Amino acid sequence: MEESLLVKLFGDTPLILVVDFLIENSIFDYTKTEIAENATISRASLYNVWPVLERFELVKPSRKIGNTTLYKLNKENPVVQELIELDLKLSMEFAGSLEEKKEALAKPGPASSVP
Repeated sequence: MEESLLVKLFGDTPLILVVDFLIENSIFDYTKTEIAENATISRASLYNVWPVLERFELVKPSRKIGNTTLYKLNKENPVVQELIELDLKLSMEFAGSLEEKKEALAKPGPASSVP
């Protein structure tokens, strides 16, 4: 799996991997185990960063299934909104640079003179 632009920018720390996963999948809710698995971190690492996610209200509980709580990205949080916007801007910038490279490759080079 290729790293996202957010991970490339900020590094592959457990916190960034979780935030990146939740941004990319913000319409769904997940158990903590599913978040850890999909963010490719251990459950122990998730439990180390979870207090930060809760303290800054980056995640919120969405529903309960039996004794299990599911969580999702807190899109009402201004910090989360800024992170989503940053992710979008990074993607647009990357797409723009790819388009420029594509255009540059499509342009014919200087004509070579063949005697």
